[in-house]
Amino acid sequence: MRRLAGGASRELWLVTLAGTDPSRLVLRRDPPGHVIESSRQGEFQLLRAAADAGVPVPRVHWCEDDPAILGSSFFLMDFVEGEALARRLLRDEAYAGARAALPEQLAQALAAIHRMDAGADAGLARPVEGATPAEAELERFAQILHGMAPDPHPVLELAIRWLGRRLPPAGRVALVHGDYRIGNVLFGPEGLRAVLDWELAHLGDPMEDVGWLCVRSWRFGADERPVGGLCDRERFWAAYAAAGGDAVDPAVARWWEVFGNLKWAVICIMQAQTFLNGVRNVELASLGRRTVEMELELLDLMGA
Repeated sequence: MRRLAGGASRELWLVTLAGTDPSRLVLRRDPPGHVIESSRQGEFQLLRAAADAGVPVPRVHWCEDDPAILGSSFFLMDFVEGEALARRLLRDEAYAGARAALPEQLAQALAAIHRMDAGADAGLARPVEGATPAEAELERFAQILHGMAPDPHPVLELAIRWLGRRLPPAGRVALVHGDYRIGNVLFGPEGLRAVLDWELAHLGDPMEDVGWLCVRSWRFGADERPVGGLCDRERFWAAYAAAGGDAVDPAVARWWEVFGNLKWAVICIMQAQTFLNGVRNVELASLGRRTVEMELELLDLMGA
């Protein structure tokens, strides 16, 4: 077994087996002491359902919740050959073909995720009764911020108020990936190979994923192309609708992009809090530092 890079919130291990097919598997495990709670069993079931729905994902094999086996919950899935580093995707000549193809491929995969049967939800979180998906997610992350942040964040408080005064109307409730972005997909020179990291999946507004993909942090410096550093918003929205997704209302997508910056800021604070609670992982500590980047972006988006 060999520890793989990446996975700030979950551990990834490459498992090489002798005389089996497949011979390489990936073990995804909860690191002891982490404060971001999610279910490996739920993620395992989602990956299985996604494969059935035609979404490119690693094939899963075995899930174990008994901590007596490896200390925490884990599951095993196929090793998929590919690259995940966004800076290589956006800059290396070897991936010029991938850059050209990915906007439509990502739109097609996302539309397929949003068509997955929300009834087979593997215990997914859903909006509370009487609340719209936008209202529920805003309240959820406001509560997380207020219950965890070790210091005041006035820009995030301003964003919560800004978003609360502009809530989009209730739309269709669907399966939302929750972390659909460059960095959470594997690609090759031809483009998309696998969609990863389903731990934040829930039931909600599909426009949440559309807005999240446009958050500035996922452009990795290619700010002139807001959709993951790959293309403009209009191209992606058209490809998503053509692939069977909902028609995109620009105002609603913008609301979810602003919310995405708030959400990412809160998650960075959570990662820093995990470090402060004793999980000595430098990546967790460094993510806490990045909170100011989203605060600056939020001020720009809100026109403050």
